[in-house]
Amino acid sequence: MRFETDERFAQQRRPASGLASMRGLALAGLVLIVAAAGCAITPEAPPASTGYETYRVGAPDTLLITVLPDPTIERQAVVRPDGMISIDLVGDVPAGGRTVEEIAADVEKRIGRFKRGASVTVAVVLARSSSVTLLGEVGGNRSMALLKETRIAEAIGQAGGLNRFANVDRIRVIRHMGGQTHVYHVNLGAIQNGDLSTNMLLAGGDIIYAPPTIWARVGHALNALLYPLQPFLGFGTSLAGSAASKGLGI
Repeated sequence: MRFETDERFAQQRRPASGLASMRGLALAGLVLIVAAAGCAITPEAPPASTGYETYRVGAPDTLLITVLPDPTIERQAVVRPDGMISIDLVGDVPAGGRTVEEIAADVEKRIGRFKRGASVTVAVVLARSSSVTLLGEVGGNRSMALLKETRIAEAIGQAGGLNRFANVDRIRVIRHMGGQTHVYHVNLGAIQNGDLSTNMLLAGGDIIYAPPTIWARVGHALNALLYPLQPFLGFGTSLAGSAASKGLGI
């Protein structure tokens, strides 16, 4: 009789054990699939030189034009889609594709007919024509204007840093250059430890992508799989809670 009881107990245990094995295999397969997806692209090493040039103005940047000597004249001008700005006395001045020094020299030459000994300076107040985009596990997906030479660690810091799900060793910079798309590998973990070899200069149009860790990928994938079942899971949880409350007489 005891043997029959033990055998019956073993038969009851086998399906649960088999189900657990199937779940384990499914989870392992999911991990392998997610890992393979994360390694589909092999990034390049950062270029030795980004070809970064002095900032060139474009639409719709906002410029501050200052004319000396006294009485000082200060005007803000927004670069129009045609690349022109409008300034008192001199009218339209080409600005698109020029540096602030080139614009200042042009304005100074034009305004010299009305103001003797004029000295003109031009500064970028809002740079909206040259920016980078941050995506993935960062403080907030956003676009950031490049007002000066900016390295990737600085840009990530200005965006609020990475969250705890980010894979700091596999940051990517995606750049379209010369008709081709290049993907560069950046190791932020190494940068934090003093190795600045991948702390590359950014260029306008760059996309910075901070991928999740492998376990974060698995978590995202499981969440996506379970999302359609959440209403049923919530209903089941409510029923279980109601039954427990009745059993306790609450």
